Amino acid sequence: MRPVIYVLSFLAVMALAFWAYRENYATQQALREVSGLNREIAGLREALSVQRAEWAYLNRPDRLRELATLNFDRLGLLPLEPEQFGDPKQVAYPPEPLFNIEQPVNVSGEEEPL
Repeated sequence: MRPVIYVLSFLAVMALAFWAYRENYATQQALREVSGLNREIAGLREALSVQRAEWAYLNRPDRLRELATLNFDRLGLLPLEPEQFGDPKQVAYPPEPLFNIEQPVNVSGEEEPL
């Protein structure tokens, strides 16, 4: 009976060793993928910061003012003045309904289609 227990124990240890070996390589592969994704995220963040800097550079007020004056004949752009903006009181909002009709009454005598 003892040799059977020894053989079963040996097989169990071998199975656990094989499982640990496979898990080790699966973990290393997952760590490589995570590090690759982190590098990709860092690169994308850097590219985004470069694009934000370029956008800020291209939207400088003095540059835009110069472009507006250079292309005035073609575009007809005028500089913004405070008088060009309206007051919220000047906005025409739709009128509120007088009352809600919840149960309409048919006064024409005709039946309504279902």
